[in-house]
Amino acid sequence: MYFILMAKTLFLYLFIIFVYRLMGKKEIGELGVGDLIVTVLVAELAALSIEDTSKSIWISIVPILVLVISEIVISYISLKSEKFRNFIDGHPTVIIKNGKVNFSAMTKLRYTLDDLITQLRGEGIKSIEEVDYAVLETSGDLSVFQNTTDYPMPVILDGVIQEKILPELKKDKQWILHMLKKQNVDLENVFYAFYTQNKLFVIKKEELL
Repeated sequence: MYFILMAKTLFLYLFIIFVYRLMGKKEIGELGVGDLIVTVLVAELAALSIEDTSKSIWISIVPILVLVISEIVISYISLKSEKFRNFIDGHPTVIIKNGKVNFSAMTKLRYTLDDLITQLRGEGIKSIEEVDYAVLETSGDLSVFQNTTDYPMPVILDGVIQEKILPELKKDKQWILHMLKKQNVDLENVFYAFYTQNKLFVIKKEELL
């Protein structure tokens, strides 16, 4: 019985390493909400056949494979669809802009002032007044910018205009298209574009090849 238990444990350990390689994850910090759910469920499913040696190991393997394949499909759809990606992962939110806290955004995210201060302390910052910009990433991490007068705002991601960002810049979609036209760049060919120092900087897809 002990041999079967050790064999199952070792096999599931190697199997879970393999499926996480398939998912393409390298660090726990990179896991999104969906990935975290898969992680918890995989651990529970692996325990099923380990705790009861009379149960077939397939009672763990089959549902784990279903979860992993589902996660890979969802990741692929997220890559192709911004709306689906935002639904699954959310999007980065500016919490502090020009030294002022965006309480409206914090309320929508149920992100408290205590949460903000705690994360700022984690960055070695003693006071909100020391921060020019702070962005709450989809991972829950807080990106903090100090001593900057112009935070680079992403306006195009993989050919899609980030319309929620435009009001922050006091710009509109037509302005983006006009700026792209001046640079002789098609929207579909833009991998990433950001606005800073009153300029639109564009990285084209062809430059990544």
